[in-house]
Amino acid sequence: MTTPEVELKILDQRLHDWGLPRYQTEMAAAIDLIACMDAPVSIAPGSPPALISSGIAVHMADPGFAALVLPRSGMGHKKGLVLGNLVGLIDPDYTGPIMVSCWNRNGPGTEPIMLTPGERFAQMIFVPVLRPRFTVVEEFTALSNRGAGGFGSTGS
Repeated sequence: MTTPEVELKILDQRLHDWGLPRYQTEMAAAIDLIACMDAPVSIAPGSPPALISSGIAVHMADPGFAALVLPRSGMGHKKGLVLGNLVGLIDPDYTGPIMVSCWNRNGPGTEPIMLTPGERFAQMIFVPVLRPRFTVVEEFTALSNRGAGGFGSTGS
């Protein structure tokens, strides 16, 4: 398997001091994204999501893969920070700034989540993409054991 090439454009020069996006360990699946903003941002519980710049843009130029933006595990578990749209999808032909919608899922009356400039706050993983050709049919060529059974049809 060959390693795909992705062009990385640095949009916020402070990343040269804070650290360029990289894999934090030899076997990490995703790169950490850095909060590129001029001042700390406070995200109160129940408030609208905050849009945070990662300071980068990427160009994959290959329809065979895309990128997903996810919350960092520690930020979600310890602080309650999640993404406003749960998972961000970066299409391989998108070359604009990677922005991350962040939301505080904690309950009313809890402390706001503070994001500081230069903090690792989200992560981005590159994944393969299959783009099947569709064949319009009146009936499927084979039946499955499950059929059209939906929510809860296989048990609890």
